[in-house]
Amino acid sequence: MVSEASGWFARVDHECNDRVKQIEIWLDAWEKSVIRNIPVAAALPKNWPILPAGLLSEPGTVLDTLLSRFEAEEDGRSVRGIGSIQIKLVDLILADEFKNTNIIKNKEPLATISISALPPGFRAYAEQMNNDVQTKSKMDRFNEETNNQTRSGIPIPFADLSVGAGIFPDRMLKIHSERCNDLRSSLQKEDTIRLLEGLQLVDASEIAVYATKRRLLITLMKLNLVSLNDEEGKISKLDAKLILENNVLCRDILIEDWPWNEKPTFIVSKPPWLRIKDKFRNKENGSELRKRMSEDLRNKSESNGKLRYSALRGNVNLYRLYVERALQIVQKNGKLRMVVPDSLLREKSSSPLRKILVSKNRWETCWSFSEKSHKLFPGHSQGVLVIGITAGGRTEVLTSFGPLEIGDFSNKEGLNSKAPFLELERGLWSTWTDASWAVPRIPRDSLERKRALTAINNLADEPRLGEKNNWLNQGGKKIRVRPGEIVQSNDNVSDWEDEKEYVPLIRSGHLKLKDDDVVLSHPAIDNNMSEDSPDRVQSIWKGEIKIKDKPRIICQTIINSELGRRLLWSVLPKNYALANSMNYLQIPEETRKMLIEEFGDLENALNIIVKYLNSDNLNIWSNVWAANSNVNNYEIFDLPFPKLVNTSSLPFNGNKSKI
Repeated sequence: MVSEASGWFARVDHECNDRVKQIEIWLDAWEKSVIRNIPVAAALPKNWPILPAGLLSEPGTVLDTLLSRFEAEEDGRSVRGIGSIQIKLVDLILADEFKNTNIIKNKEPLATISISALPPGFRAYAEQMNNDVQTKSKMDRFNEETNNQTRSGIPIPFADLSVGAGIFPDRMLKIHSERCNDLRSSLQKEDTIRLLEGLQLVDASEIAVYATKRRLLITLMKLNLVSLNDEEGKISKLDAKLILENNVLCRDILIEDWPWNEKPTFIVSKPPWLRIKDKFRNKENGSELRKRMSEDLRNKSESNGKLRYSALRGNVNLYRLYVERALQIVQKNGKLRMVVPDSLLREKSSSPLRKILVSKNRWETCWSFSEKSHKLFPGHSQGVLVIGITAGGRTEVLTSFGPLEIGDFSNKEGLNSKAPFLELERGLWSTWTDASWAVPRIPRDSLERKRALTAINNLADEPRLGEKNNWLNQGGKKIRVRPGEIVQSNDNVSDWEDEKEYVPLIRSGHLKLKDDDVVLSHPAIDNNMSEDSPDRVQSIWKGEIKIKDKPRIICQTIINSELGRRLLWSVLPKNYALANSMNYLQIPEETRKMLIEEFGDLENALNIIVKYLNSDNLNIWSNVWAANSNVNNYEIFDLPFPKLVNTSSLPFNGNKSKI
């Protein structure tokens, strides 16, 4: 179905290459199909390709995808494989958020004392007193219940800061409609108007705002909440359009102020997953636009002079700013649900945002879907995360659910009770992460989860490799992580030639896992290597040796998922060259001297260190805290690294290569 749908969008491009026109034509056809009660396919232009079955049932999915493709092209990104957030995930989020809200109906008056049982002289007085109490009690209860929600149980004001084509408010209207079925028509109309007037929907794209307004009007007509022919007791089409005109606005909310007097009670959104450096690539002055955008965001301040964004660090991804902005906009004790990349949980650049979530708000839940299994967000190869936050206070316990699968949810209840989860209590969590508030990636299997938690607990209190007081950092000088010195495209790199004296070159493919041991597989080490072995390719350096007479500890930087482990370390013999696809530890001279004194010789010392670096517990630790498929420098510096001893009985995997 996925390939069939992708092919359909490609054929649409062939028939109409104006992406704005595509959106308009689709909306026209969708509206016509609702008004005339005909299939949307029958309302499309005759030259458009035939709709595949998978797209017939939900016209909103087509609109979401068309808009996503338009926005991708606007930024100069490829539209290939671009999709939209799937309706099922949206429904699950809203079902989970609204499962504890109640449908409010008119209640019968409370029972009172029998008037007939009172003496005649007291009856008139008692009757008036009872009526006053009943009215007051009834009104107080009603006002209390409806203050922040509709009769249908939808929290208002309801906001989306990056509404796109309106998928969240669209599905929210569906829930509202289902819950309103038992209300009499006058109350249903009244409640729907209240809901529409409580919408606060914004987007920086004019096309997105246009699409959302039309989509919501179509949805209201389809759900019979808006009359097609001025039916009495229903909202007129004109009135609905006027309300939406005032409540769906084009605003760059990252820069502009909130356009409504009242702050939202609930915000739900899927903000852009886009780095500033990837914006405006399709524009002639793209570089200037990116620079201006970055400066505007970094310098944006509030009326009190305080900078708006404190989580703006490094190569900024816009989703982080939307999360921080949402926390500024929502009411105190208001709720947030945001769909963001799973990398927020562990990447170093997201640490400032996590500190905001934990220290100044109640980060209550997160749902994590792996990049391999979620299948909920076409066009994105990274994991998907749904965060649930209550604004204000501080986080004492975060419940982290995952890795999740579709079977962990139900359409009515949202997340079920059997989904794997981990409760992170503030004290222990802070110790584990050194108050960076990273969230560990715990395996789904129960035995593997137990092993992972045991490894974390065993290693969390150990000093980190990059700390000044670590035993390896002697004389105030720290170990550094450096890339290999040879660019593999260099003309002096060539394939192995027997019986010729050249410098052996080690690249990432030469580091292997054999029987739980990490080994160097290179023709300079293995004299019996076959002539057609891929390890003979690009294995010679014909230039000058830049690092002489010093063996090095090396590691892979790009993870080979097929190996089943993340960390691969080895000792590189002296006078070998290293490709830039690998890293090595630059050990200060003071540390080398200490290692020789402590372990007898440098060869023995480096092999003991490598044994520890290849240990199972450390590999588990690395997997648990990994943000992506690269072994980043900061990850190496954060590795727990206890004082090692000179013994051959260490329970570590070894290294069979000789120095």
